[in-house]
Amino acid sequence: MTAVDEGKSLTLEQIQTFEGKYPKRLWYLFFSEMWERFAFYGMRGMLTVFMTTQLLMKDDEAQLKYGGIQAFIYAMTFVGGLFADKLLGFRKSIFWGGLLMIIGSFTLAAAPKELYYIGISFTIIGTGFFKPNISSMVGSLYKEGDPRRDAGFGLFYSGINIGALLGGWLCIVAAKQYSWNIAFGLAGVGMIIGLLIFVFTKRTLGPIGLPPMEGKLSAKKILRNDIFVYLGSLLVIPFVYLLVRNSQYTDYFMYIVGPIAFVWIVIEILKLQDKASRQKMVAAMVFIIFSIFFWAFFEQAGGSLSLFALNNLHDTVLGVQMDPNAVNNSSNSVFVVIFSPLAGLLWLWLAKRKAEPNTVIKFGIGFLFVAVSFYLYYYTRFFADASGKTSLDLFTFAYLISTLGELCLSPIGLSLMTTLAPKPLHGMMMGMWFLASAYGQYAAGILGAGMSTTAENATNMDKLIAYTDGYKQLAIYALIAGVVLIVISPIIRKLMHEVH
Repeated sequence: MTAVDEGKSLTLEQIQTFEGKYPKRLWYLFFSEMWERFAFYGMRGMLTVFMTTQLLMKDDEAQLKYGGIQAFIYAMTFVGGLFADKLLGFRKSIFWGGLLMIIGSFTLAAAPKELYYIGISFTIIGTGFFKPNISSMVGSLYKEGDPRRDAGFGLFYSGINIGALLGGWLCIVAAKQYSWNIAFGLAGVGMIIGLLIFVFTKRTLGPIGLPPMEGKLSAKKILRNDIFVYLGSLLVIPFVYLLVRNSQYTDYFMYIVGPIAFVWIVIEILKLQDKASRQKMVAAMVFIIFSIFFWAFFEQAGGSLSLFALNNLHDTVLGVQMDPNAVNNSSNSVFVVIFSPLAGLLWLWLAKRKAEPNTVIKFGIGFLFVAVSFYLYYYTRFFADASGKTSLDLFTFAYLISTLGELCLSPIGLSLMTTLAPKPLHGMMMGMWFLASAYGQYAAGILGAGMSTTAENATNMDKLIAYTDGYKQLAIYALIAGVVLIVISPIIRKLMHEVH
């Protein structure tokens, strides 16, 4: 019997009953997601700089565009999760999404300026199908209540950040030293590698990720449903193109889709017969709402911090010459790779001593770290020279602090969505988690644009003062959010029942 045939005959029970800390199939998903994140973060790090230097947009306009693009990417994950739950299943969704992302990347590589919005539109739709569903498959590798689940998501999160590190650094360097065509093409190559890994290993996943209607509908009806989704997603691309090109349309979209998604989730909660399940879903929604605020602060990375790095930072870290934007786009990932395993060990060490903070407290602590990091970004103004250039060392240290905050929230959040939600709603709740990220990205673009100086002949010093004033305000907002979460933590813990 071949490995593929053996994979086909595996049951979910056999997959979930594994020895050791991690299921071996986690590594297949790890490497698929790593390369997809190589493509995504490589692309993300280029967008704002590309728009200001190549499309000649003003700083505030570029940040609004960037926030809109990122918001649509994460909003589409809600749609992708919904279609995976109801029609396609996780496997077909991931393959289709990866294919669209490859088309988007190589469209950008062919003619970055002329085909920019078309390439971005393909990437938005593709990420919506890929991103939430591979995370959901990780959750399916574990039985309910398996204490190894958080460690698995922690490892998976490290894979995300290894890919983000490689893509975030290499694409920026390729754009600067070679061309934007090569940089965008490099993102496409990363996506091809990730998709091939998934294609050649997916059958070892047994029943995980198969279409929900398999065995309930005929093959012909399943194929019809698949074609409906594929054609529908292609027909949506011109609509996304219009939204991305026109920032005012982005506003209308965000005003509409969020309330609709919220009402949809409320209806799903009310349908649940079990009171404990309803309360867990309410707790999940609290985490989702606070995550919007977290990402609005944290995701300045691709917007205002990207332009801050371009205009206001020296090019040495600890005496070593480095491109400030490459540092901005990859240092967070470096710190996650280094400190994510250490954070996991810290939680285990505290748990053995019955001193581990609960998940709500961890979220609150995450906000407090981010508050400190933005105060450090603000404090860089006191190290500036007459040209408005300041310390890349202090900037990088601030990234370390914000990363510690992220480690208190993001990997735990992925795990929580599949722990608090009933199984039939896993994909949808993962989509809601990413939809919250969409609103965070949208808000990040608005906040970043608000910090930008709109003066025609603004100097680097003017930009430094404008951005650091904004970072001081964000530090205050993050501090308030962290304190509120910690204060209400006893109430949320009761709603979570046995989930910690």
